Amino acid sequence: MESSVISKGLEVWSLQTLLDISILLGFFSLGLLLVQPYYTSLRRHLTLRVSIELWDLFTVLLADIFLVITVLIGFLVLNPDIMADIKIAVPFVPMATVLFAVALVLRLFYDGHRLKGTMFRFALWLIFAANLLNIIGFSLIMEAPGSEYLTDHPSVFWTYLKTHFRSNALPHGLEVAQWTFYITFPLLLFIFIWGFVKAMKTFSERKA
Repeated sequence: MESSVISKGLEVWSLQTLLDISILLGFFSLGLLLVQPYYTSLRRHLTLRVSIELWDLFTVLLADIFLVITVLIGFLVLNPDIMADIKIAVPFVPMATVLFAVALVLRLFYDGHRLKGTMFRFALWLIFAANLLNIIGFSLIMEAPGSEYLTDHPSVFWTYLKTHFRSNALPHGLEVAQWTFYITFPLLLFIFIWGFVKAMKTFSERKA
């Protein structure tokens, strides 16, 4: 077997694994945010001020770290070359990345990390919607029944999903992937610029 074939297979496997991990981290982030009231109740049992501060930092920061990783991996795989190599549920997973990115900006720059704030709930709804899209994309499209199963159990439903909404399926999947890229890539660029501008304004306000 040629080394180029091995390298390509390793690249595809690595990217597919990264994408699957990012989908799981999105669920972890949602779970950590949903149990914030539970963390608050446990906080009352802490006595040392240092331990309380570390607890607050850990419970908030961990969810945001998972969110950052999810957005970065989602942005990494959102290009025509990678989408043609690995199976991505389009437009579900890329649109989920957009929602995750908006939620991240709200949490970082609009007090979305404050449990009682309006932005916290708004960001939480966005993260929930993003995970819902990932559930649909992963379960119904990316991990739909394989060709061995469909050979013995033909299904128009599963065949249609696999051939039209998998980014590496010829020809329909590639076409949907291209349109998905044309829509979601500018949105992610806008969100990136939005977050950068807001961060710079925050620096200016603190300096003043």
